[in-house]
Amino acid sequence: MTEGTVAPAAGGLLPRKVVALGGGHGLAATLSALRHVVDDVTAVVTVADNGGSSGRLRDEFGVLPPGDLRMALAALCGDDDWGQTWAKVLQHRFAGNGEMHGHAVGNLLIVALWELLGEHVDGLAWVGRLLGARGRVLPMAITPMDITARVRGVDPADPERVDLVRGQVQVATTGGQLVGIQLDPEDPVACPEAVQAVREADWVVLGPGSWYTSVLPHLMVPELRRALVETDARVLVVLNLAEQAGETSGYAAEDHLAALLEHAPDLRIDTVLADPSTVPDRTVLEGTVASSGGELVLAEVRTSDGTPRHDAQLLAEACRAIMSRVTGSAAWQ
Repeated sequence: MTEGTVAPAAGGLLPRKVVALGGGHGLAATLSALRHVVDDVTAVVTVADNGGSSGRLRDEFGVLPPGDLRMALAALCGDDDWGQTWAKVLQHRFAGNGEMHGHAVGNLLIVALWELLGEHVDGLAWVGRLLGARGRVLPMAITPMDITARVRGVDPADPERVDLVRGQVQVATTGGQLVGIQLDPEDPVACPEAVQAVREADWVVLGPGSWYTSVLPHLMVPELRRALVETDARVLVVLNLAEQAGETSGYAAEDHLAALLEHAPDLRIDTVLADPSTVPDRTVLEGTVASSGGELVLAEVRTSDGTPRHDAQLLAEACRAIMSRVTGSAAWQ
């Protein structure tokens, strides 16, 4: 089995509507698992990237950055030859030393369809049809935006000073300690289809991923945040496997959850999923989870090579146990 593929789920797909929010590799890991667990998956993707191919296309054409949307589409491709071939094509980056260097084929395809159709959601839907994607991909907002962060200790000579850092790449790679994030503009227009999907979902999944630049930004979009707070869906938070230099240096599992609750104290959380290897003191994490009104599930979801990556098969098994509420499963400890 190739990386990112999952064996067919016993008992078939669960009849659940699930919305997964995030961006980058973290969201891709979630989608790679969920498409084998439930029959209706929607990805809602952070669109604030300002670096690499996405940043160049954003600057040149004034469009949403397509990179994280591309990765989500690739993660929803099937495991057959068609799906895996198109996933590789979508992710392929041009080599060479010219202007095309570093551009991803999928980014160009998405922007081309946006230009032809004049609509973000329709363009992404057409790419999904071409790929045979098992789910749909939506941007969290239809307004171009930047992430800004308040960071303490950027200047080692003045460790208590708080500076404003602008741009997703800059925030993700900054020194110092992140205090909080904002979007610019502060009230970007949410994607209506994303808001509707959250309101109609059975489950909403937040994380894993770059906590401040991929996960928390969804809670900064006013209409989307309101939908997340008001939805009848159960909310599952999948915690990261390690701290991330530049964003969450020194963070333990409970610190990730505390940051989420600090930015959205009115968010109701039903379940928090963590790998046991990331929880040296279960009592501390259980206390933080309890303060959110949720329950803690510990399940082995890390890849066997020891890297801080989620294994698609194990994550699928854990999500299936949680979403089917099968207590006593091996995924529950």
